[in-house]
Amino acid sequence: MTALFAVILVALVAIEHAYFLVLEMFFWTKPLGRKTFGLTQQFANDTKALAANQGLYNGFLAAGLCWSLLQPDAEFARQLQLFFLGCVLVAGIVGAITVKRAILAIQGIPALLAMLAVLARV
Repeated sequence: MTALFAVILVALVAIEHAYFLVLEMFFWTKPLGRKTFGLTQQFANDTKALAANQGLYNGFLAAGLCWSLLQPDAEFARQLQLFFLGCVLVAGIVGAITVKRAILAIQGIPALLAMLAVLARV
């Protein structure tokens, strides 16, 4: 049960970051992206390239977490999960400090919970 719970949490963090990729790369200047991030049209237009870059990085995090879920070697999969979840957690902390505190709840806490679940299944 613990292993399944960990897999579910890791998958949810991966899905969350794939969603961030889509929002930041494809919907940043659209109503959905502007509403999600509280942006004016002008600011969204001015920062579109930066958002696309940020979205790409979120995609790398999602890809790494998916890789960890598909990796047949259990110990290597665990190492991948801890590494990529750690990256997400650090990103959530930095985002909370530099942009908006809510980022910690949206990005950091799910990553921390998934990390704890991965560590608990030792």
